[in-house]
Amino acid sequence: MTVREQQSTAVSAPGVVARILDEVYRQYRDEDSGAPADYIPELAAVQPDSFGLCLATADGLRYGVGDVDAPFTIQSISKPFTYALALADRGAELVDSRIDVEPSGEPFNEISLDPVTERPRNPMINAGAITAASLITGTDSADRFERVRRCYSRFAGRELRMNQAVYASEARTGFRNRAIGYMLRSFGIIDSDPDEAVDRYFRHCSVDVTCRDLALMAATLANNGRNPITGERALSAALTERVLSVMTTCGMYNAAGDWVATVGLPAKSGVGGGILAVLPGQIGIAVYSPRLDAHGNSVRGVAVCRELSRRLELHFLHVSRSARTAIREAYSVAEVPSRLRRSTEETAALAEFGQQARIYELHGDLLFAGAESAVRAIEAQAGALTALVIDLRRVGEVSAIAVRMLDELQAELAAAGCRVAIVDPESKLGHLVSSLDPADPRGRVFLDRDTATEWCEDIVLDRHLSPAQRQCVSVTVSQHPALAALDPADRARLAEEFETRTFARGEVIARRGSDRSGLYLILEGRVRITFDGSDQRSHRLATLSPGMSFGEIPMLIGSPFVNEMRAETGVRVGVLSPQRFDQLTERAPHLKLALLERLAAGAYGQMDAAVRAVAVRGGDY
Repeated sequence: MTVREQQSTAVSAPGVVARILDEVYRQYRDEDSGAPADYIPELAAVQPDSFGLCLATADGLRYGVGDVDAPFTIQSISKPFTYALALADRGAELVDSRIDVEPSGEPFNEISLDPVTERPRNPMINAGAITAASLITGTDSADRFERVRRCYSRFAGRELRMNQAVYASEARTGFRNRAIGYMLRSFGIIDSDPDEAVDRYFRHCSVDVTCRDLALMAATLANNGRNPITGERALSAALTERVLSVMTTCGMYNAAGDWVATVGLPAKSGVGGGILAVLPGQIGIAVYSPRLDAHGNSVRGVAVCRELSRRLELHFLHVSRSARTAIREAYSVAEVPSRLRRSTEETAALAEFGQQARIYELHGDLLFAGAESAVRAIEAQAGALTALVIDLRRVGEVSAIAVRMLDELQAELAAAGCRVAIVDPESKLGHLVSSLDPADPRGRVFLDRDTATEWCEDIVLDRHLSPAQRQCVSVTVSQHPALAALDPADRARLAEEFETRTFARGEVIARRGSDRSGLYLILEGRVRITFDGSDQRSHRLATLSPGMSFGEIPMLIGSPFVNEMRAETGVRVGVLSPQRFDQLTERAPHLKLALLERLAAGAYGQMDAAVRAVAVRGGDY
C-alpha cells in the first residue's frame, strides 16, 4: 500500500470540511424517531442509536464523524452494484429485456410486475434486484456469488465479507422474497432456479460494510467507475452513467420524488440503516443510522443528506464549470516575487525564507468541491506558512459555502500565525472574508495580486530581518549607492551637481516617449514604472525605492523613456540635469566614468529583474 493510500484510508484531521460535517452530525445526533427493521431478526438486534457520517472526494480523501467504522450489512444498497455487474456480464440490451428502469411508486418488496411489460419496474426494488442476481454469470452458484463479492470489494477498495448470521436470518424469514422469485420464474423473467437466485440475493444483502466503505463506493461512482484510492476500474464509464441514472429516479423507492427535489443526488438506501449518495465528478456521501422511516429509509440518513445538500450546495442541477479543483497555480514569493525592487539584504532574505509565503490562483466556479480542494491544499501547507495570497480574479460563481469555508480558513490560519491576503477586485466574497482594515489579524483584501504579494513579502521580511537590516527609507545624495563608492572628496564634488526635487503621490515624473530629462537618484519614497496592458489599463512593471535610480538609459544613449515613471508615494529625488551630465565630460571626466560604471550595473540589474517578473507571470497582474 502506498503512502497516499495509507493516508486516504484514515478519517481526516480537523479542518473546515470536517467541522461542517461535525456540525451536521451534532445537529441530528439526538434525532431518535423511527425504528430498526424488525422483519429480519438480526437487523432488529442492532444498536439503534449508532450514527456515522462520511464524505469521500473523487480523488480519494475521506472526512468522517461518528461510527464510521461500525460494520453493518449493506442490504438494498447492494442493488445498484449487482445491477452494474449484470449489465457488465450480459449487456444492456438483454438486461433491459428483463428489468425496466421506471420508478415504481410502490414499496420495495411489492409482489408485482409492470402490468404492460410484465417486467420488474426497476432494479432497485426487490423484484428487479432478484432478477439482476439471476443474470450474474459464473461456473456455479458459489462462483457467481464470489464474483459479486469481488465486485463490491473493488468499489470499496478492500475485501468485503458476508455476515453469516444475517444471511441465515434472512434465509430463514425471506418468504416474501421467495414468492417474488417464483412469480418472476412463472412470467419467464428468470429462466433458472428461482431458489438459487433468491438465495444469492440474500447473500448480496448480507455483505458487511462500514460507513467509510460506502463513502468510497459512492466516490468510485462519482469518479466515473474508477476507485480513487486503488486506481482500479470497478465499472466502465458508460455503465456508471447508466447505474447513476437509475439510482436518481428509483434509488429511494416511493420517496424518490421528494429526494430528487430536496437532495438532488443519485442515491440508494438499505434497511440496514445505510444511505449512499453520489455527486458525479465530485463526492460520495454515506450515512449509517439504523432507525428507519415508513419508506424503509434511514431517518437520520435522509435528514443529514438533505442538510448537506443545502449547506454544501450539492444538488446535481446546480452545475459547476470547475468540479475537480479550483487551484490554477500555486507558487512562493521566492519563485515569483513582487515587482518592488528590494535591497540586497531583503532580496537575499526572500530567497532564503520566501517559501513561507505562497500565492494560490483559483479559477472556475467556486462551489463546494472546488473550495474543498483549495482549502485542503492550503491547510496542508499551513504549518509552514507565515502569509499567503488567495487570488480570486479568475473565479466565476462563488457559492455561500465557499465564502464560509474561506472565511473559516482565514480564521484558522490567523490562529496558527499565518495571515491571508485576498485578491478580490470585484468583491465576490462580500465582507465575510474581505477586509480593508490593515490591523485585521486575518489579513487584507487587495485589488491586484502584485500588491498582495508585496504585502506577504513584508510580513516575511519583518519576521526575519531587524529594522536596521530592512531597506532604508531615506538617503542623501552623497549616501546614495551610485556615489557611495567614491572617495569623500569626489563624492562631495559630484553631489553638488545634483539638485533636489519633490513629487506628490501620483504625479508623473517622466512620461513614456519623453526625451531625457535627467539622471534621478531616489532619496525618499517610491517610484512606479508602469506600462499599458492589453486591457487598456496601466500596470506596474516595477517599483523603485530609496537607494535606486532611473533615467540612466535615456541619458546614456539619448533614447526616449520606454515606460512612464510615476510617484507611487510622495517622492524626493536628486536630479543630475542633461546639461550638467554633458558638462562632466569636460570638467570631471573621471567622475562621470565612475558614475556611469555604478549606474550601468544598477540600471540593467533593476530592469532585468522587472522583465523577468513579467516573463514569469506572462504580463498578468
